[in-house]
Amino acid sequence: MHVMNITPAKNLACPIDKLELVRKETCYQCSNGHSFDIAKQGYINLLPVQHKKSKNPGDSKAMVQARTYFLDAGFYRPIADQLSKLIFNNIDNANENCIFDAGCGEGYYLQQIINFAINIKLESQLSFIGMDISKPAILAASKRNKQASWIVGTNSQPPLLDNSIDLIFSVFGFHSFDGFKNILKPGGKVILVEPGEKHLQELREIIYSEPASEKPESKTSSDSDYTLVETQKLEFKINLNTNEQILDLLTMTPHLFRASSEGKASIETMDCLCLSADIIFSVFVFNPETKII
Repeated sequence: MHVMNITPAKNLACPIDKLELVRKETCYQCSNGHSFDIAKQGYINLLPVQHKKSKNPGDSKAMVQARTYFLDAGFYRPIADQLSKLIFNNIDNANENCIFDAGCGEGYYLQQIINFAINIKLESQLSFIGMDISKPAILAASKRNKQASWIVGTNSQPPLLDNSIDLIFSVFGFHSFDGFKNILKPGGKVILVEPGEKHLQELREIIYSEPASEKPESKTSSDSDYTLVETQKLEFKINLNTNEQILDLLTMTPHLFRASSEGKASIETMDCLCLSADIIFSVFVFNPETKII
């Protein structure tokens, strides 16, 4: 009888030349001599300066802290639960699997997925990788869980070995179908978790002078290497009962930067808010055999 075994990732790649990174005592090195220190918190920064579009890309420390407070309060737990079930229904649970959270933020969803795997007593070998372009996010994630491998990196050029990932998921993230191609195994899956049209509509009606419906990206990839095989919808209500909770939600979303000054002023005075969560899960299969060479 097999028992679940969570192992550190062995498929990290040098972001400069894509060669395998091998762990030394306090760093990872490739055969060309590029070396990346392991931070004392356990994460690895694999985002070279030339891959950055700004000095401090991704979510700020304040956004990460707000998201940590909000998610740890359990408001989005139904999303994590449905995602966890979907993930383990879409991998071969009898085999070794590497699961990659592309845009992991402060690590809440990957933590919940690891807990789910432990609770269902999955009988397989698993490795989990969480990656985000935000260093403050990865710093928070590495404090949250020590079983996953946490890396600073970009979805457009993920620093992972070719054909080494069984499943990629992205929650409200900036996914890259093109960037995922090399790292996915043939037949590997991509699960996107994105807002539906009614997601947080009550908040948007307050903060925008002309609230538009949430326009989710097309759930089908124009890339012929991917096939959409399943979609699921999730709707539930969220009751926020303090101004701090409302401000945390606003601070952790892109709405913070788009909201009108009048809208922000209104939010500052609110102590309760009932919101609609409207989530769409899309499952894609990677079929590289369709590639024309």
